[in-house]
Amino acid sequence: MILILEMLIPIDSLDDLRLDVYRRLKERELARAGGRFIAEGEHVVRRLLKSRFETESVLLAQRRVEQIAPLVPEHVPVYLVSNDLIRQVIGYKFHSGALACAKRGARKTLDDVLPPAHEIQKPLTLLTCPDIANVANIGGLVRIAAAFGCDAMVLGERCHDPFFRQSVRVSMGTIFTLPIVQSQNLISDLQRLKSEWNVELIATVLDEKAEELSRVKRSDRVALLLGNEAQGLGEEFVSVCDRRVTIPMKLGTDSLNVMVAAGIFLYELTRSR
Repeated sequence: MILILEMLIPIDSLDDLRLDVYRRLKERELARAGGRFIAEGEHVVRRLLKSRFETESVLLAQRRVEQIAPLVPEHVPVYLVSNDLIRQVIGYKFHSGALACAKRGARKTLDDVLPPAHEIQKPLTLLTCPDIANVANIGGLVRIAAAFGCDAMVLGERCHDPFFRQSVRVSMGTIFTLPIVQSQNLISDLQRLKSEWNVELIATVLDEKAEELSRVKRSDRVALLLGNEAQGLGEEFVSVCDRRVTIPMKLGTDSLNVMVAAGIFLYELTRSR
């Protein structure tokens, strides 16, 4: 414990410049300033430290030193603040007392996360979201995709940034292990998935004429497309898909939360796999 305490850098003022990255910089400024993001919460920080992402610094409340400090590489600065001060940094009273700042790394493409089609030896499942706007929904979808063993998640150019603090927190750190493609031209990437990787594109829709999910027999390689929270899946994306699938609903229910729908669709598709 003595050695751990020697490694810590105490901070006792909210105005200390070393806290800027945690309390003053807005999310977009973090992204621009070296491609950074913030991991918040004990479990998320633990998963970050085990991941391939480069951690720049760690901020700990006194009560979290014994649990987290021994996990931090020696070259990474660990800032120690009082329990009261970390509440001021975060802006609300209840907090786990652990944060970290890390680098995003290079933006990934389909070629980065998928092997050539002839090298794929197992079923392939992708979750694709053209324009999910809610930051918490993005984090939840990352967690759900990871839970059901998706090989990657593909986000359209209109999607919310998955590395915003709330998304990372809601993902419970699964964003550090699930490959994510942030497409700059999703229609083009979808066409590549079909032509180069032989992926079947499945549109999730609210349409009584679409296939019922329980009757779908999936192919070996599929990409599931989910619409956004308000308008659903745009026609330009439905038209490029190979089939349309729906979840039958009763009692006047006309839609489901996108995370709930993702869980139902992925359960059925991965179970049948």
